[in-house]
Amino acid sequence: MARVRGRTIRVLFDAETIAARNREIAQEIAKAGYRNLLVVSILKGSFVFAADLLRALHDAGLSPEVEFISLSSYGTGTTSSGEVRLVRDIESDVAGRDVLIIDDILESGRTIAFARDLMLKRGAVRADLAVLLEKPGKLAQPLAAEHVGFTCPDLFVVGYGMDAAHAFRELPFVGVVEERRPRTARAAARGSRAPAPAGRIRRAASGSRRGSRGRAAYRSRREP
Repeated sequence: MARVRGRTIRVLFDAETIAARNREIAQEIAKAGYRNLLVVSILKGSFVFAADLLRALHDAGLSPEVEFISLSSYGTGTTSSGEVRLVRDIESDVAGRDVLIIDDILESGRTIAFARDLMLKRGAVRADLAVLLEKPGKLAQPLAAEHVGFTCPDLFVVGYGMDAAHAFRELPFVGVVEERRPRTARAAARGSRAPAPAGRIRRAASGSRRGSRGRAAYRSRREP
């Protein structure tokens, strides 16, 4: 568990596990036979995964060119709107090239399918997909990623570049924000108790001070 922004985050995949899997994915990609490879990272959620995977690709002997595309199907909530918008396009010509599209999570598949179809329409020879997480049974259309990091439970995850209304992207792990626990009836009752009369408060305070002096004297006798 971790406490961030006053919320409890339950860790699903820690930093060491993610780093090890990135190295394995990089080896898979190195053996896939890509030619004249262009890596396209889908912003914003994939930026941390893409950066780490690119360094792992370098260690695996690859030297791809890198581009970024910004697509959106989320607002400030946690549910996809279902409509994908092109916010920022790439600058490179993909005609005749192999393209590897990197995204954070394959869920409904709408966003990454939009990116793949766009690359193929522009003449890419291959437009393969690499995702950190995959949620089985959530696809809105037939789609499979060639390179998958982890199978993810059906939870709204944050961290490692992924956010909830722009928060938690900086976390080095993937986790779930735990729901806040409601106040118990007993706690609510304590909070609703009427204040004691002023005379009672003064008498209690006086008694507590006498008790404190007695305890302090006891401590002074026992401690050097």
